[in-house]
Amino acid sequence: MRAWSSVDVPALPGRGLPVRLHDTATGAAGPLEPGPTATMYVCGITPYDATHLGHAATYVAFDLLNRAWRDAGHNVRYVQNITDIDDPLLERATETGQDWRELADEETRLFTEDMAWLRVLPPSAYVGAVEAIPLITRLILRMEPSVYEVDGDLYFSVRSDPAFGAVSRLPEDQMRALFAERGGDPDRPGKKDPLDPLVWLKARPGEPSWDSPFGAGRPGWHVECAAIAMEYLGVPFDVQGGGNDLIFPHHEMSASHAHVVAGAFATRYAHAGMVGLDGEKMSKSLGNLVFVSRLRADGVDPAAVRLALLSGHYRADREWTDGVLATATDRLAAWRAAVARPAGPDAAAVLAEVRDRLADDLDSPGALAAIDRWAATPGDDTEAPALVAATADALLGVALR
Repeated sequence: MRAWSSVDVPALPGRGLPVRLHDTATGAAGPLEPGPTATMYVCGITPYDATHLGHAATYVAFDLLNRAWRDAGHNVRYVQNITDIDDPLLERATETGQDWRELADEETRLFTEDMAWLRVLPPSAYVGAVEAIPLITRLILRMEPSVYEVDGDLYFSVRSDPAFGAVSRLPEDQMRALFAERGGDPDRPGKKDPLDPLVWLKARPGEPSWDSPFGAGRPGWHVECAAIAMEYLGVPFDVQGGGNDLIFPHHEMSASHAHVVAGAFATRYAHAGMVGLDGEKMSKSLGNLVFVSRLRADGVDPAAVRLALLSGHYRADREWTDGVLATATDRLAAWRAAVARPAGPDAAAVLAEVRDRLADDLDSPGALAAIDRWAATPGDDTEAPALVAATADALLGVALR
């Protein structure tokens, strides 16, 4: 599957710092230690609806890591999936009367346009679940004897992985509640454990299916990401990223699938917070999603949207309001006015501070504050405006010129 086109990233003088990143599995921040090529997997969308600001916040957050790694001299191997076959997609296609493939293609195209508009650097490999079905079936075969059958469907036994639970560190009752809430079936008769996830769904009448060694059917969600990450990154890879709603069951289950065949998955698990609207969690059920495509159509500057999202720390749940966007728009205007001046204060110090803040668990509010202070201060360095503009572009993805 084709990703979106990349923007040019300005080269900065010197070298960025090693990044410390919070690890969900340990509850603490620690230094990332990638090799010459840093590796990251960030879970993609299920393309049944347009990209909303919750999606945008997650991908902008991990775009910061991508940029910080590159600035530190690493090549970056970044992989993202797209779940282009799953229950929500089929349900939406039925509701709208569309062919599920047309709906998936339409929403995938819209997502890639949104990401390009936000200047998110594209993944090295952008892989759909449908094209990955051969990889998925091979992984399921490797997972035996951790896989068993219930009425023709295949399930994975979570208790076959001694490390199960180490990613989320949740108590059993909370795992079960979240599993039921987020697509699991803890009460299905015949399962060995209520938390066992589906890895292959036997073909249902009227639903798409693919041939496999287990009979016609389609893959489960968690095994999809495990198979794609293992194929395109190998294990262990450096960072598994996504929104914090993926910690359990999705990232826990994907890790366990890999553990039973390879003994490893991600070295670090990092998660972005949720975005709410005017005091309410953004959700399809509440009908309060703010879509990136709507902001695009309204003529909002993408740099202002990025600044609004970066004004909160990536791990924190945050609010989207008209005031947040207005503040970001004012900040953008101040920055652009400052880099349009013939001179400014020393920019080397600003670059160093932005690098320092991003290296400290992607502290974007601290990075923005550093540029705010520079923009509000007069100076006589004629090269400073260009360097600050390049810093904002290369490290924050914010185009000032």
